[in-house]
Amino acid sequence: MTTSSIAEPIGVQRNESHMRLWAVVAIAAVVPALLMMGPVVAGQLATQMGMNASQIGLLFMSENGAMSLATLPALYWLSRINLKQASLAFGTVFIAANLLSIWAATSDVLIGLRILSGVAGGSLTVICIATAGTFAKPDRAYGFWVLGQLSLGAIGLTLLPRLFEVYGLGAFFMTLSILMALCLPLMRFLPERIQGKASKSASKASLWSLKPICGLAAVLFFYISLNGTWTFMGTLAGEVGINPQVSGDILAIATLFGIGGALIAAFMGGRRSYKIPLIIGYLVMVFSVLALLAEPDVLRYSLAAFAFKFTWTFVLPFILASLARLDSNGQIMNLSNLVIGGGLAIGPMLAGQIIETLSGVETFLYVAAALTITSLLLMLSLQKTKQEG
Repeated sequence: MTTSSIAEPIGVQRNESHMRLWAVVAIAAVVPALLMMGPVVAGQLATQMGMNASQIGLLFMSENGAMSLATLPALYWLSRINLKQASLAFGTVFIAANLLSIWAATSDVLIGLRILSGVAGGSLTVICIATAGTFAKPDRAYGFWVLGQLSLGAIGLTLLPRLFEVYGLGAFFMTLSILMALCLPLMRFLPERIQGKASKSASKASLWSLKPICGLAAVLFFYISLNGTWTFMGTLAGEVGINPQVSGDILAIATLFGIGGALIAAFMGGRRSYKIPLIIGYLVMVFSVLALLAEPDVLRYSLAAFAFKFTWTFVLPFILASLARLDSNGQIMNLSNLVIGGGLAIGPMLAGQIIETLSGVETFLYVAAALTITSLLLMLSLQKTKQEG
């Protein structure tokens, strides 16, 4: 069930399920705003607060790291506390940390407040990612999850430079506070406890049994490949002589393809088997990575970037939904939050090391393609057979 009571009339159940989806999507869109709007926020941190590149990098790493590490205490509390009350508490802390960030006088104070915001936001993410897995159509829920993040990120990248000109960096933190305050009334639609939709065999399986480990490894390899490739798309363009303004415009347009990929995944939701969308999405992603080899011209670079961004957001909901099918209490989806954060951190670091050591992007592209194929094979091992239904 996706509602809190099986005794309610079907109309009420459906309405509550829809409101629960709105709550998950809205909260999950607001929490990672720093990551989604990073380029413009980083520029404002430099110009307004005089932060250097290492300080800005530390701030981003601190908040995103805190979001990921919030997974660890959640292993204890996720199945023990009232999640409606917990989400209200975490939401309130998130709002307070962002309001205080407006008046942070030094980079050290601001970084401390971003860690606090990250812990609260990461805890909310744990609740939302586990809740999304309980829907009758988790692939659709995760599709709207990704769509919400991309859409808010695109709006922020467009509007924040104008707001910064008038109100400064405080406009970003105030906006986050207001958006989370608007989410607070929706939190009453979240469940008090996570009741997964795992099969009987999955519910008896340990969190550390083979299938969950394979699924989490698949997510890790996917994100290492994804973020390593995406981080150095601009570097690759420079190596092959594509003008930085042109490559920037191409990557901005690619975001629209990403929104399209998430939208299509959302409306394809409810499938009994994820094999076909997983195979199509992964293979197109591999081909888009390999298309960046051998000094692509502007046309091939553009097509590769568009295909990469589209398939990244198209296949991700089916990856998360595959994990959700194994989950009986939200703990697998909770750990996926930590794994995603690890992949986002490892990808650029691994890519940077390979590029610096071997003097070029192409070697990493081969590594990224291999990681993507490995992730696909691991994901396919999780899919139901005909005998399993």
